[in-house]
Amino acid sequence: MTTHILAIDDSRTIRSLLSLTLEKAGFRVTTAVDGVDGVNKYLDQGADLVITDVNMPNKDGFGVIEDIRHGDRNRAVPVLVLTTESGAALKERARKAGATGWIVKPFDDESLVAVIKRLTGG
Repeated sequence: MTTHILAIDDSRTIRSLLSLTLEKAGFRVTTAVDGVDGVNKYLDQGADLVITDVNMPNKDGFGVIEDIRHGDRNRAVPVLVLTTESGAALKERARKAGATGWIVKPFDDESLVAVIKRLTGG
């Protein structure tokens, strides 16, 4: 079964880059345009791993993580934060919300794929 990745980012360019990189690596990718869209798609379709930006309209990445982590069912789903931000306070806030890891944009294709494979067993 193909690993399903949900990529949430308000930048069309980043969504396209993620889709291209991850589909080339053999993953199935669903994209979302903001946090609300991302949470709705997660609740409707699920995902084996979620990648979210922090700064987005309608719901930021912290809200996305908290909504996904709500309830027992979603505790094990890896959530990676992909952002231009790199401050220690933001990383700590993401960890407390339930993020699995933090990747700074621009991302390295091979490193991103390696992290996803490690986290999903794919």
